[in-house]
Amino acid sequence: MSAQWDIAEPPSDAISALRFSSDSASRRFAVASWDKYVYIYEVSDDKQCLLLNKIEHRAPVLDVCFGKDNDEIYTACLDWDVRRIQISSNEQTVLSTHDAGVRNVVYSKEHGLVISAAWDSTVHVHPASPDAEWSTATINLPSKPFSLSLSSSKLVVAMANRALNIYELATLAKECKNSANALQNRLDIEPWQRRESSLKFMTRAVDCMPGDEGYATSSIEGRVAVEWFDPSNESQARKYAFKCHRQPVDDVDVVYPVNSIAFHPVHGTFATGGGDGVVAIWDAIAKRRIRIYPKLASSIAAMSFSADGRILATAISPGFEDGKEELAEGSIAIYIRELGENEVKKKAK
Repeated sequence: MSAQWDIAEPPSDAISALRFSSDSASRRFAVASWDKYVYIYEVSDDKQCLLLNKIEHRAPVLDVCFGKDNDEIYTACLDWDVRRIQISSNEQTVLSTHDAGVRNVVYSKEHGLVISAAWDSTVHVHPASPDAEWSTATINLPSKPFSLSLSSSKLVVAMANRALNIYELATLAKECKNSANALQNRLDIEPWQRRESSLKFMTRAVDCMPGDEGYATSSIEGRVAVEWFDPSNESQARKYAFKCHRQPVDDVDVVYPVNSIAFHPVHGTFATGGGDGVVAIWDAIAKRRIRIYPKLASSIAAMSFSADGRILATAISPGFEDGKEELAEGSIAIYIRELGENEVKKKAK
């Protein structure tokens, strides 16, 4: 059986993002909050969660990810800046400044890229190495971005108007290096694929499969779509969408947004977190729910699996669907779940 506990020192305001380090030997994770801090925690072997550092920003922090090691993070901030931060020294470097709040930031270790997306409808592509021969490149988007996700070879940008752009990371890296002397480094890079979401309402989150086969998206209307990168008719015929995160209230089916999606790094199953305060685990191939966890005190804001797949961290914060102006005690929290050996594994046929 799994064990779950909440951490002792959560953020003081709404949580916008939570991300584990990609180092399989580490259980360190970072949390971004509207209280203008990024929090660095580490789960110990004795079921303690230690707060290692609090890093202050000038404005609410909307996203965070780890870089090449456990001492480096990148942050996306409402003050329009993308930052590289060394955790041990608190040294901050502004990589670029958008023309509006920065919604997402991701790091590709395979291609040495840091990629941010902002509400000015642009993507900034930065070299992860400070010694690179090229600087930040800007790509214009057709719509405002809502969520970013990376696989080993692809970047998926989920936007307004149900639009999705898929880029090949190798092409991005090559074009950015070649544009080192271009005017303001503004690139007209065509995406590898343009797609329209299979979901009828606004996209809330996207996450790529760990095996680089495809991705899942979620919407504000309690639905999830699973799609594959392969453009062949055979692969595209496999895509599907399903309803989830609905609760009966007085004989009425109340629909909640699906705020977060996280694929398991080992088993390829995925978790969804909804405005109903529920986390569910799904098998994308078998098209079935594996399990559902007990309802938490408020809306699921963010989730992440540790790189070794043994820990699931879940952040909760009140959402618009709560209809409450004041924060109740326990409504902002982070739960650590130690997963059983077969808890999120695909079921045998």
